[in-house]
Amino acid sequence: MSDTRASRFSALAMTACMCVAARAHAQTEPLQTEVRKRAATVEEKVIRWRRDIHEHPELADQETRTSRLVAEHLRGLGLEVRTGVARTGVLGVLRGARPGRTVALRADMDALPVKEPEGLPFASKARQAYLGKEVDVMHACGHDAHTAMLMGVAEVLAGMRDRLPGTVLFIFQPAEEGPSLFTPASGKKWGAKLMLEEGAFQDPRPEAVFGLHVMPGPLGQLSFRTGATAASSDDLEITVTGHQGHGGMPWNTIDPITTSALVISGLQTVVSRRANLTLSPAVVTIGTINGGTRANIVPDRVMMTGTIRTYDEKVRAQVDGDVARTAEHIAESSGAKAEVRITPMYATTVNDPALAAAMAPALRNAADGKVAESPLAGASEDFSFFAEAVPGLYVFLGVTPKDQDPEKAAPNHNPEFFVDEHALVVGVRTMGTLAVNFLGSPPATKEPAKAPRAFVHEDR
Repeated sequence: MSDTRASRFSALAMTACMCVAARAHAQTEPLQTEVRKRAATVEEKVIRWRRDIHEHPELADQETRTSRLVAEHLRGLGLEVRTGVARTGVLGVLRGARPGRTVALRADMDALPVKEPEGLPFASKARQAYLGKEVDVMHACGHDAHTAMLMGVAEVLAGMRDRLPGTVLFIFQPAEEGPSLFTPASGKKWGAKLMLEEGAFQDPRPEAVFGLHVMPGPLGQLSFRTGATAASSDDLEITVTGHQGHGGMPWNTIDPITTSALVISGLQTVVSRRANLTLSPAVVTIGTINGGTRANIVPDRVMMTGTIRTYDEKVRAQVDGDVARTAEHIAESSGAKAEVRITPMYATTVNDPALAAAMAPALRNAADGKVAESPLAGASEDFSFFAEAVPGLYVFLGVTPKDQDPEKAAPNHNPEFFVDEHALVVGVRTMGTLAVNFLGSPPATKEPAKAPRAFVHEDR
């Protein structure tokens, strides 16, 4: 098929999806109106939950207080509740009074090893163990807001169960930020992948999954994109081993520090000279480097850690291989040895194009028309595993106060990251509206592909 014919076919297919979406929107409009009304009534509760969770943050796989709060709330709404999924995860099932489809809604619960500055009356003073060391803990990525909003959605939809067609699976997921009790290289599993292995999507099995993340952005604005949305991530560990000796006589040593400097410089060429950036972006970052004990000793080894981010599986495999070869060969040329360990973390988060097109009217409705296309995110998300199992849609919610420039707002994972709570009701509306819109729409005539679509489009 020629590029011109393919683009015309794609445009026709997208137009057809939008027409179906418009019809579904009209059929579910009464339910969407009720979601909006009920979201307004739970807004104050959502804010209280968010502040409570924010004040008592918990690291990955240690979210016992948070999961208990969630489970008690879901049971109080009359939902079927399963706890202890992937250690601390919670699943809730709401079955509507009318037959229909099944949809999953996901929120993550874990916090970060970050110290929160003073200022908020509900600022965190919590401390927990992170890889065996006690650290300060803060909800510096907004998962407190995600959990509170989905609790609000559960209350909204539970109050509509007599009119609800189909089933809603609520996923309160632990450990999205990665494990805190062990290292990823240990081989143990966590988060979304472990929830799926423990049957999160078995009974009931959803036909689609939706997720939402708060970000710096215009207050209450939703943004999303189709296809690759957030990067895959791989953890990188490099150990450079040399020969220890006196710093004043380096000719008697093999210096792993100077070798590591060469390795770090060489790794920059993996992306700039090896990856085809016109097809797909890639990032290789070294985040830590440790070695040596005092100024006049050449140490025997240096350890580095970093991250690799890509948006396509072929590019991912190429970059991973190039990183390992580059580090090993540069070290060898210096007489040293580099041991490279690359641990796969998360897959690329892919928004299903057909699902995104079908849900676009629902997003515009929930955000009062404030919808934009999001840029590629350099961050990664283990929502990607849910979206590999069934078609998924991941959207971003702007939470920057109106009197601030989102471009200058502190980003996620920063201790100054701030959530304007006026946006929370928009998040409740969004997830609730997506749910009822999907449940009220006809099943797809052809089941969408469950594997991520490649970012790179090869010529045909």
